[in-house]
Amino acid sequence: MSETKSITMFIFALMLFIGTALVLPAQSLAAQEYVFTGQTMGTTYSIKMISAKPLSKSLWQEKINLRLKQVNARLSMYQKNSELSRFNAAPKDQAFKVSPDFYQVLEQCSKLHTQTGGAWDGTVKPLVDLWGFGTKGRRDTPPEAAEIKAALSRIGFDKLKIGDHLLTKTMSGITLDLGSIAKGYGVDEIARLIREGGIENYLVEIGGELVGAGENKHRKAWIVGIANPEKGFLNSGLYKEIRLDNKAIATSGNYRNYFEKNGQIYSHIISPKTGYPVENAVISASVISDTCTWSDGLATALMVMDTQQAIALINRLENTECLIIRHDGKKKTALRSSGFKSYEIGF
Repeated sequence: MSETKSITMFIFALMLFIGTALVLPAQSLAAQEYVFTGQTMGTTYSIKMISAKPLSKSLWQEKINLRLKQVNARLSMYQKNSELSRFNAAPKDQAFKVSPDFYQVLEQCSKLHTQTGGAWDGTVKPLVDLWGFGTKGRRDTPPEAAEIKAALSRIGFDKLKIGDHLLTKTMSGITLDLGSIAKGYGVDEIARLIREGGIENYLVEIGGELVGAGENKHRKAWIVGIANPEKGFLNSGLYKEIRLDNKAIATSGNYRNYFEKNGQIYSHIISPKTGYPVENAVISASVISDTCTWSDGLATALMVMDTQQAIALINRLENTECLIIRHDGKKKTALRSSGFKSYEIGF
């Protein structure tokens, strides 16, 4: 064999080897887990990404923090110069131009208010503040009936006019509180950022609200937990473990944020219809759906609604499941939507 032919065959074999390596599936390469943590929206976040390609951790940390800062600047009611705070300070009948972030959340808010028959109402801020669970400081005694009646007169999501990226109050004194949906939106936005970066396997968590896609570093579906709802315990263990495969889950509860007076417990979940903390025996509601924005808002609404009506609503909604935990007397009772058990570990 000539030297030229030998060299040609060697080059061909080398090209064939390289070509074969190029078409090897990504799963054949060792996947690495990248973890990012920090603080946002008055709570903490934890993000895991699984990638066979090397990632710049510092660059991703910067991108995550920037996007969360942007969302907070739109939806925070604690930042005096946030978009939400500026709208709350705006007068009646003034068309307020909102950002794409704000508008996307408003569309979900409108849908939530309609679907839940007003159980979810983003204008409940005067009541939340009055009961000491908002931006005006804590209290340890319930407000007077006259104060509650006055606050109720400034409640009503239907008193907002939502147009093409415009938001208008039709009555003075209306204010928005998006605390029951903002974290979920933040989770969805970070998940979108990760997908746009070409990463398919990730778990995003902000303040207990989560979305999981693909697989973890062990090539298994993501497993997350629903906390055991126990008053007075910061960590009371898990009530259920959930398999989260391209889904989001959010949980709302009344067992951590409350005050007690004369043996009566007053939780931070306020009914926009009565003006009082709800007393329906529900202590926790978890919702699984396609987006964390929707799960987050719905979980709050289920805390307010009659339990049977809540389950009936979830059973009517597509790609949505729930677990509602009640405290009836001394025992806990779990009620599930028709398809929730398919996500539980051990069923």
